[in-house]
Amino acid sequence: MPFVKKHLLDRGTYFTRHYYVNPPYGGYPKFISQGYNEKYLPVWLQNAGYNTYYTGKLFNVHTVENYDKPYPAGFTASDFLLDPFTYDYLNSTFQRNKEEPKSYEGEYITDVLAQKAYGLLDEAVQAKKPFFLTIAPSAPHSNVYMNGTGLDKNPKFSFGAPIPVERHKHLFQNVKVPRTANFNPDEPSGANWVRNLPQQNETVVAYNDYFYRSRLQALQPIDELVDGILTRLSEYNLLSNTYIFFSSDNGYHIGQHRLQPGKSCGYEEDINIPLIVRGPGVGENMKTDLVTTHTDLAPTFFQVLGIDPEGLEFDGEAFPITERQVKNAMQQNIKREHINVEYWGFAAGEGIYDYRPPTTPQPLPKPLTLLSPLPILLPRLDALLLLLKTCTLHTCTHPYHHLHPSGTVQTLKQALSAEHDDFYNRIYENKSVGFDECRRGYEKEFEGAMWDGHQDGGMDGSRTELKRGERGGIRWEEWV
Repeated sequence: MPFVKKHLLDRGTYFTRHYYVNPPYGGYPKFISQGYNEKYLPVWLQNAGYNTYYTGKLFNVHTVENYDKPYPAGFTASDFLLDPFTYDYLNSTFQRNKEEPKSYEGEYITDVLAQKAYGLLDEAVQAKKPFFLTIAPSAPHSNVYMNGTGLDKNPKFSFGAPIPVERHKHLFQNVKVPRTANFNPDEPSGANWVRNLPQQNETVVAYNDYFYRSRLQALQPIDELVDGILTRLSEYNLLSNTYIFFSSDNGYHIGQHRLQPGKSCGYEEDINIPLIVRGPGVGENMKTDLVTTHTDLAPTFFQVLGIDPEGLEFDGEAFPITERQVKNAMQQNIKREHINVEYWGFAAGEGIYDYRPPTTPQPLPKPLTLLSPLPILLPRLDALLLLLKTCTLHTCTHPYHHLHPSGTVQTLKQALSAEHDDFYNRIYENKSVGFDECRRGYEKEFEGAMWDGHQDGGMDGSRTELKRGERGGIRWEEWV
């Protein structure tokens, strides 16, 4: 992506350890039923005096049937992609403001999106107010044909390689998936069902190379879109006073650990995603390995824009983005961690050679020998999962404070000290983390022990109480 390199990597800071998070189960209907339509980022930004604009994908299960039930709040102007056409490269449907959905059958999805993005930028500039514009293309997602909207009880899906636009079909003809050490290994890797995957044969590897090339080709219109937006900002004399955040909503694996194309595993290929920031005071051509996540973006936007949160509480926290802030954080050796918790939801391969993870719960591993480091590590990870799977606010950003209120433990490395063995083993011996059934989403009644928020001294004589999730609560039938 040469324009991303020219405009963003060379002129901004690349956060090499940025991680995505999965949204709540249920898509747009769940978002509405939980009351978030009145309390999320665009609403807050409008309250702070910003005009807000959005084009592209907003939610899964945001459809041609429910787009106005109700309309998403908080946007000065919008043009949303709608299911079941969100990932159909040559048959997309957009819905502008409060107008009827419009089909763009036969037109290339990212080119349609680009024109809408340029139009929204023009509107934002003409309004002569501070603005927040989000552009969310669906590429390089696999091409998906749906027979329904996602609200159907038994939706049918057909996954295929991304479809490139005609002008880019000649590119990357000899490119292959990087043959890293974990690519289609001779010996099984990973754990659980991944470890049982067969090695891919030449036919499958060749198809996955084609799938990879298709993704690269589908990225090129996005690269052109970046150039178009940055060029227009420069022409409007706004580039020096605009912050640009470039990221994604998930990573991807193709062939690593013998996996077919997909994105629903806990490996770095899937969860470690790009984040590049350019703007006033941001270092140019810089890289940092400070750990950040998508949950940190909203508070970071507030910090960058100088907006008072006015009592708003976030599950993430603002991270440094200016050159001075980043260098100070690196010099002070500030440590932040991202802990992968539970993944609930649809998970399948997106190529033609599918894999099907088991739907029967697999027992969480227990250490079998004291000669392995696992007996030390697993109880720590188990305790973190117990705490974080239902965390809110400060518990999410500073879990060790709730496990060790004395403040002596701030990182997993510190928690691995032998002096904490008894504390973590007590939690682990209670079989603290588990679930009774594989569901399509997180449902409390199927969860095992839950963290009750109790703390009275942490490992120094503390009492950690565990309790089973009670039956009841809301059932979510919407599938994502």
